[in-house]
Amino acid sequence: MCRVVDLRQAVLAKNDASADELRALLADRGTAVVNLLSSPGSGKTALLERELLRARERSVPVAALSADLATENDAARLARSGVPVKQVLTDGLCHLEAGMLAGHLDGWLPDDTRLLFVENVGNLVCPASYDLGETLRVTLASVTEGEDKPLKYPTAFGLAHLVVITKTDIAEAVEFDEAAFRANVERVNPGVEVILTSARRGQGVGALLDRAMAAAAGVPVHAPVMARQHGHTHAGGVHTHPHPEVTGTMAHTHS
Repeated sequence: MCRVVDLRQAVLAKNDASADELRALLADRGTAVVNLLSSPGSGKTALLERELLRARERSVPVAALSADLATENDAARLARSGVPVKQVLTDGLCHLEAGMLAGHLDGWLPDDTRLLFVENVGNLVCPASYDLGETLRVTLASVTEGEDKPLKYPTAFGLAHLVVITKTDIAEAVEFDEAAFRANVERVNPGVEVILTSARRGQGVGALLDRAMAAAAGVPVHAPVMARQHGHTHAGGVHTHPHPEVTGTMAHTHS
């Protein structure tokens, strides 16, 4: 008998424990984690660079960690903001895990960091099931990706504390239906806030920083229905295991 589900639950339970430990450690030092999830090419690096610049203008001590399978291109872009930036290469793993994140923060993260932005590996499947000890989980989608993405990736959008639409400057050109997208988000995550942004034109820049600062200050974040249904909610992060597979960490075992 294949015991994939049992092994998957064990992997995620171990990650959840690591996430809770990391969240507590960071809270003690006054640091909140913002976990950013999106597809490749969503524009999250461009938006994050603008948010980091805004944080510097406001004298908010922030740092950023960017995860990719290969290359340090995103970290190089983010470093232009002048804040502490670190690149993590996952060597083929399609997501970050809490223990992995903790290891990379040790000895690197400045003591006074108020917000740590984590740019997760670019996909909407694997990272969705892994709590990183975050205070705020944000799922981003560009106007070029189509209005049905929340329905195709219900866990990524269904567990978000905040949803961000990017590249709105080209929404008209690609015939993006904002109302349809919002309706689909509402189907998988009723009541979650959706904000519009354009890194190129500056629309909505600073809104992500504002929401992150509020969460770091203890303002309650949105409580996703999906998390409540699975009985795994806690302040700041989400534990839920709705998928039958874990890509990149799973092995089949038999009894």
